[in-house]
Amino acid sequence: MSRRTGRGVLFIVAMLFAASGALRLGSGVGAALARAEDPAASAAEPAPCERPAALAEALTQREGRLAVREAALNDRQAALALADAVIAERLAQLEAMEAELRATLALADGAAEADIQKLTAVYKAMKPKDAAALFEAMSPEFAAGFLGRMPPDSAAAILSGMSAEAAYGVSVIVAGRNAAAPRD
Repeated sequence: MSRRTGRGVLFIVAMLFAASGALRLGSGVGAALARAEDPAASAAEPAPCERPAALAEALTQREGRLAVREAALNDRQAALALADAVIAERLAQLEAMEAELRATLALADGAAEADIQKLTAVYKAMKPKDAAALFEAMSPEFAAGFLGRMPPDSAAAILSGMSAEAAYGVSVIVAGRNAAAPRD
């Protein structure tokens, strides 16, 4: 029963809307017909604006302000584009210089490594007694660096020729060099 009541209410509301539209249409038609019959009313110019000069002046001033802002924005955009170009150029220069520096460092490291290898070979080729005297005069850290690069039999022969205190100091440094290295 409630469904039927809902349809009836909906129908009444729809009819009210239709009647309202018809009334509005009828009232607008009468005014339009009245204007169409009066040729003097249709030929008349629209009512003049009370302050057209003030409006035109305000629009002109606003257009001027906008033109100034647009010019400032264009100048700023040009300055930013120039700054971007300079930054990009300097970045490219820095990257080139960094690559050159890496090459130089690699060359220097390679030369230093070659020198250390040659000196290690010289110490290894020496008589153990003579090399032991040199290693005992060196700082223990320096001597440990060379002994760590030598084969174990050559290093053992040199260590056996050193005093017990010096050999112990160098051995502790060689043994502890990688103690802090990660194991996993």
